[in-house]
Amino acid sequence: MRDIRDALATATHRLGDRVDAEMLLIHVLDKPRSWLIAHASDELSSELAVAYAALVARRATGEPVAYITGHRGFWSLDLEVTPATLIPRPETELLVELALERLPRETPSKVADLGTGSGAIALAIARERPAAQVVATDVSVEALAVAQRNADRHRIRNVSFMKGAWFIPLADQRFDMILSNPPYIESADPHLTQGDLRFEPLSALAAGQDGLDDIRRIVGDAKHHLTTRGWLLIEHGWNQGEAVRMLLRNVGFADVFTARDIEQRERVSAGCWPSS
Repeated sequence: MRDIRDALATATHRLGDRVDAEMLLIHVLDKPRSWLIAHASDELSSELAVAYAALVARRATGEPVAYITGHRGFWSLDLEVTPATLIPRPETELLVELALERLPRETPSKVADLGTGSGAIALAIARERPAAQVVATDVSVEALAVAQRNADRHRIRNVSFMKGAWFIPLADQRFDMILSNPPYIESADPHLTQGDLRFEPLSALAAGQDGLDDIRRIVGDAKHHLTTRGWLLIEHGWNQGEAVRMLLRNVGFADVFTARDIEQRERVSAGCWPSS
């Protein structure tokens, strides 16, 4: 019978990544990382060793850790994720930060999150701004079910979910802020057939020849759903900032800017709908 330290070392060697190996072992043991460190010399039962080896084998084929464990942390939330949803990524937290800077803490506001997936953005905003009413849309029934379970699990009540692509479910509603992390990868990008991206829903990743098809649609339609001085914030690829700024200005948005992520890559562009 092997101890935890030996099992972890073997998995790390196979995966070439200690973090992934630890996350899978923590999941199997249902223990926090601190417990793992303190009990490194404990024996790992045959049953748990078999279960751990199976998860390591799945990761070795390229399956994302988040899909294997069914969870991914985002903002202050532990979220359920499935192959029906995009895996929330740390760089998307920039979108949340920029939104919170522009949303009042106490004053009621209306916010829309387009293409919500697991609900990560909508739920982070709803938790931090309880006075806001957040509406999240997605074309996928399966993704909306995941998002609703995440809302229920965290008891976040000021958010609702609607089925449909982008603005379609919102009819003539207007919002003080619209957020989206839409597909923005070029359809011919070879990365779509590599690594973790192979397992994620293509419809949540790729958007036409230049990756801007969905962003064009969102920017073009947003003016019909924003209040005066309402904000539109969109996540995009590192090399798309200039193009998205141009789209925003051409439609008539004011105060257009692009913010960089922690790796100093252009990641989120935004604009404010001006008063008439």
